[in-house]
Amino acid sequence: MPIRTERRSAKVLRRIALGGASLGLAATLAVAGSVNAQASPPGFNRNPDAQAKQAGISAGGGGYAGWAMKSQLSKSTASSMQTTPMATTSTTVDGMDVASYQGDVEWPTWYSRGVRFAYVKATEGTSYTNPYFNSQYTGSAKAGMIRGAYAFGRPDGASGAAQAKYFIAHGGGWTADGKTLPGALDMEQNYTDSSKPCYGKTPAQMLTWMKSFTTYYWSKLHRHIPIYTNISFWKTCVGNTTHYGTTNPLWIAYYGKTLPAMPGGWNYETIWQYSGSGAADLDRFSSGLTQLKKLATAKNS
Repeated sequence: MPIRTERRSAKVLRRIALGGASLGLAATLAVAGSVNAQASPPGFNRNPDAQAKQAGISAGGGGYAGWAMKSQLSKSTASSMQTTPMATTSTTVDGMDVASYQGDVEWPTWYSRGVRFAYVKATEGTSYTNPYFNSQYTGSAKAGMIRGAYAFGRPDGASGAAQAKYFIAHGGGWTADGKTLPGALDMEQNYTDSSKPCYGKTPAQMLTWMKSFTTYYWSKLHRHIPIYTNISFWKTCVGNTTHYGTTNPLWIAYYGKTLPAMPGGWNYETIWQYSGSGAADLDRFSSGLTQLKKLATAKNS
C-alpha cells in the first residue's frame, strides 16, 4: 500500500513538532480506576445504534478511532485490508491505535513487527475512561514505543473545554520526554444515532465546540492537539474548515490504497490510519522516526 515519502521542509516539520509545557508521568497516568466500562451515565448516551453495533461498538466501551470508517466497509473490502504493519522506510514510521476493545495487548509482539508508536483511547466525554488505559499506555512504552492518548470527542455532551479538562486529568497530559506524543482529539460521526451524524450541530456550532476543546488543551499544555478525523466528517460536519490546517497535525482515517487530497487546508497527513481490520487499527507516521521524536519533544516556536 503506497504512501507518500517526500521529505518535509524544515519549516513544515516544525509545524507538526509542536510542544510546550509538560506534565509529569504521574499526572499523565491519573486514570480513575472506579470509572470504567460501565453503562451510559445519566444524561449521557453511549448506546450504539444498529450501524455502530455492526462496527463493534458497545455502550460499555463507547466510540473508538475508526469506527465510522469501519461501519462503511463492505465485507469484501474489510477482508482485503492489511492486518499487519507496512514495512517501515527511512521516511515513515509504523504505528497502531487501541481502545478498550483490544483489552490486554501483546505489545512486544507488535514491536517485533515494526510498530514504533501507539495511540491509546483515554476518555470520552466527561464520565468515561478506558479501563485498560493504564496497561495499554504503560505496556506500549515498556515495549519501546512512543505513545500518546486520545479523547473521543462528544459534541453532544459537555463543552469542549470541559472534555479537554477531563482528558488531561485522565491520561491526556504530555511531558517532553521524547516518549510521549501530544494528546489527540478524535472527531468522527455520532455512533448513537446515524440519522444525526453531526450530533445535531451545524458546521459553525461544531467548529465552536472544537475550538473550545483545542483552545483549552493549548492553554494548559502549549501543544496543538493532533486531530483525528475522516474526510466525510470534516467536509459535512465541520464545513471543510481550514481553521486547523496550518497549526494542528492531521491524523486522517482512510482505508483506500492511495490517499486522496486532504481536507480542510491541510497539505498532507501527519498520521494515516490505513487499516481498521485485525487485532488493532494500523497507522503510519509520514515523516520518519526523527520527526516523530520531535513531535514528542519539541516546543512550539
